[in-house]
Amino acid sequence: MGYARACSVALVGVEGVVVEVQADLEPGVAAFTLVGLPDKSLIESRDRVRAAVTNSGAEWPQKKLTVGLSPASVPKSGSGFDLAVACAVLGAAERLDPAAIADVVMIGELGLDGRVRPVRGVLPAVLAAAEAGYQQVVVPEQTAGEAALVPGVSVLGVRSLRQLIAVLCDEPVPDEPADDRVRPDAMLAGLMVPGTGLGAGLAPASVRGEGHTPDLADVAGQPRPRKALEVAAAGGHHLLLSGPPGAGKTMLAERLPAVLPPLTRQESLEVTAVHSVAGILPPGEPLVSRAPYCAPHHSATMQSLVGGGNGMPRPGAVSLAHRGVLFLDEAPEFSGKALDALRQPLESGHVVVARAAGVVRLPARFLMLLAANPCPCGRHTLTGAGCECPPSVVRRYQARLSGPLLDRVDLRVEVEPVDRAALLKQGGRGEPTAVVAARVREARARAAERLAGTPWTTNSEVPGHELRTRLPAAPGALAAAERDLERGLLTARGLDRVLRVAWTVADLRGAPRPEARDVAVALELRTGIQRGAPMEAGAL
Repeated sequence: MGYARACSVALVGVEGVVVEVQADLEPGVAAFTLVGLPDKSLIESRDRVRAAVTNSGAEWPQKKLTVGLSPASVPKSGSGFDLAVACAVLGAAERLDPAAIADVVMIGELGLDGRVRPVRGVLPAVLAAAEAGYQQVVVPEQTAGEAALVPGVSVLGVRSLRQLIAVLCDEPVPDEPADDRVRPDAMLAGLMVPGTGLGAGLAPASVRGEGHTPDLADVAGQPRPRKALEVAAAGGHHLLLSGPPGAGKTMLAERLPAVLPPLTRQESLEVTAVHSVAGILPPGEPLVSRAPYCAPHHSATMQSLVGGGNGMPRPGAVSLAHRGVLFLDEAPEFSGKALDALRQPLESGHVVVARAAGVVRLPARFLMLLAANPCPCGRHTLTGAGCECPPSVVRRYQARLSGPLLDRVDLRVEVEPVDRAALLKQGGRGEPTAVVAARVREARARAAERLAGTPWTTNSEVPGHELRTRLPAAPGALAAAERDLERGLLTARGLDRVLRVAWTVADLRGAPRPEARDVAVALELRTGIQRGAPMEAGAL
C-alpha cells in the first residue's frame, strides 16, 4: 500500500484554509475516487490530473486510488488543487519522495499536456499558508510575483509538471519554452473573470486604452464641490453631490481616486487579495498600489453590491472598492433594497454575507460618493428651465435616498451649473490634482500622528465617544452644532460626524484642534445651510 500527502489551500471568501491532499493506493480494480466535499470543477480534476501525469512522462498507477481532501467539512471549489493532487498521487506511487512534498503547499491548475496554469486568489492562499506555518509554496510561474509579496515564504514558480518533478527529484530541469506569439497569452485566462476589471472601472487607464489622465484642473469653477472633494479625501468621509445634469458631478467623482494618497503596504495586500479572488487583478501587476475605483451601474442588484452568488459568496462592489472609492452615479435610480444594504458596511468597514454554503466576512472599508439629480428630469433647481415634475414626484424621487443612509453621509454639496464666465475664461484653471493631493497627504499624516497607538488611521473611523472625551475641540467651538442638535437639524450620529469633519478641516489648515470656523465649515458641508465659511481653493 502506498500513501503520500501534499498541501493546498481552499478559499472561503478572501480567507484561506490549508487543505491536506492525501493519496492512498491499494490493490484492486483501477479506479480514482475523490472525496472531501469537492465541487463540480474539482471533481473534474480526476481526468485533468490523469492526462497531465501521463503526458509528463510519468506512469499512472494501475491500482485503486483514493484522494482525500482534509478537513472534509470545508467546501472546496476551483481547479487550484490539481498540482497538489498530482504530486500526492506520484508520491503514493513512489515516483516522488513522500517526505519531500509533505510540507509543501501547491497551488495551480494542470492542463492536459502537463502545463501549470494560473488560478485566481494566489495571494490570499499564500497568506493563509504563511499564517499556518508553511514556508515552501509552489505556484504557476505567472503568479510567482504575486506569491512573493508574502514575507517569509520560499516561492517556486513552475511552468509544467515535468519541471516540478525534476526539481523534487534533483534531476535536470527540462526547458519549457514560452509562447513567443504576439496574441494574448492563453495561460493568463484563468486569472481574469470575463466581463470584469474593464467594465468595473478598476483597471488602470493604460489597460482601458485611455490616454488622458483625469485632473482636477479640468474642472471649471465649482469651488464648494472641489473643497468637499478635498475634505472627503483627507478624512475618508462619504460625499453626496446633487445637482442638475451636466454640472460636473461625474467629472468630479472620476478625479477623486487620484487625490487619495497611495496605499500603504498592508492596505495594498488587502486590496490585492480581494482583486485576486474576484479575478480582476491585471496580469503583470501583482500589487495594487493605488486606491481602486468602482462605479457599478444603477441596475446593479443587492448581491452584486454587497457580495453573493451561487455557492460560496463572492466579493461585491463594496469589497472591490475596499480602501478606495465606490461611486454610485444616479443614486436614486438604484433599488431601495440595494442602497439600504450599504448601511452596515458603511458603519463597520466589512460585510458579512450568509448563505447556505457558509458565512463569509469580506472587507468593505470604502469612501462612498453619491451623485443625484434633484428630480427625474433634472431641472427642478434651475430657474426658468421648465421643470414639469409635480411636487409629489419630486418628493418621491428624493425620498429614494433613505434618511438612515443619508445620515451616514458626512458631506452633502449642491453642484451648481457652471456659468459662461467660469467655463470660457482664459487662464482660469483651478488647482491641479497634484497640489490638492499634497495637501491631502499632509492632512492624513497629521491625523495618523494624532491617532498613533489606536486602531484608527483616519478621522472618519474615530468613534464619537473618543472625539468628545480624548480629542475635544476648542472651547465653544461646538456651540453652533449643539444648537442644530437641539433644533432637530442634526442627530446624535450627525453631531459626531460633524466633529469628525471639523477635525479634517483643522488638519487641512494645520491647526492643532478644531475651532469654531472649522465646525462652521463642517456644518455647511453637511447641512447645506450657508454660514459664511470660506470655501475657495486653499482657504482652509
